[in-house]
Amino acid sequence: MALTPDDVVTKQFQHVRFKDGFDPDEVDDFLDEIVVEWRKALAENEELKAKLAAYESGASAPEPAAAPAAAPVVETAAPEPVVAEAAAVSTGAGASAGIIELAQRLHDEHVAEGIAQRDQLISEAKSQAAAIVTDAETRGREELAKLDRERSVLETRITELRNFERDYRSQLRSYIEGKLRDLETTATSSGSTPVSAIGL
Repeated sequence: MALTPDDVVTKQFQHVRFKDGFDPDEVDDFLDEIVVEWRKALAENEELKAKLAAYESGASAPEPAAAPAAAPVVETAAPEPVVAEAAAVSTGAGASAGIIELAQRLHDEHVAEGIAQRDQLISEAKSQAAAIVTDAETRGREELAKLDRERSVLETRITELRNFERDYRSQLRSYIEGKLRDLETTATSSGSTPVSAIGL
């Protein structure tokens, strides 16, 4: 499919993220200039094609018999402007091709910049993610070590409390048994004492 000036006018480009790129107004102005020049070249090309067709149809038409000397002059003079106009058309086509080549090169440069920027952002994100994971793993290990220390302290405290409970029960039992023995010995020794003597 041939590229036309209307294709240049209606072409929409993607906006580049993370970078400003070229000034869109300057790009639009430049493309407008390209379209104007391209349309001139196309109009000139059509005009030259029409002149060439008229010249070819005039050369193949029968010559008038009254002016045999005028025909060679027309034949020798006509090809020079046609050659010059054809050269102008080829120059306009060359300029259009150069503009298209420049636009393609700029496009390729922007795509390459975008790919490089994308790769850089991806590598930065990967390194940042790796640093975050490493930091999280380090904090996790520190928290586990802290919890292990706290657990060992609590287990030691529980053992101490169990030993205290056992010792306390043992001492309480010994105390109560001692009091019961004292009570029994007091009851047996005071068995012959009357109740009125005890004070009840």
